[in-house]
Amino acid sequence: MTDFKILIYILVMAAVTYLIRVTPMVLLRKKITNRFICSFLYYVPYVTLAAMTVPAIFVATNSVISAAGAFVVAIILAFFGKSLMTVAVFSCITVFAAEAIISFLYN
Repeated sequence: MTDFKILIYILVMAAVTYLIRVTPMVLLRKKITNRFICSFLYYVPYVTLAAMTVPAIFVATNSVISAAGAFVVAIILAFFGKSLMTVAVFSCITVFAAEAIISFLYN
């Protein structure tokens, strides 16, 4: 019985995912010309990525202090147009250094 429930759950998730992706194509046949809607849709992927990433940053480390430091470093480097790899590497180094300092101070 449990295997059947899991199969039903997977089928429902597949159907919902399919409907979410197909519905806009079916309902919107013509090109969108409204400037507000176009600009809104342009930024949706960035906002979605930020909404998923930013909360995860603050729970991914042992300390909120190290996470905040890495977040600040990432924002500064991204502001100056550094590559994604550079931002990620320096953020990881920041977390490593901050965790080492915090561990040294509290142990």
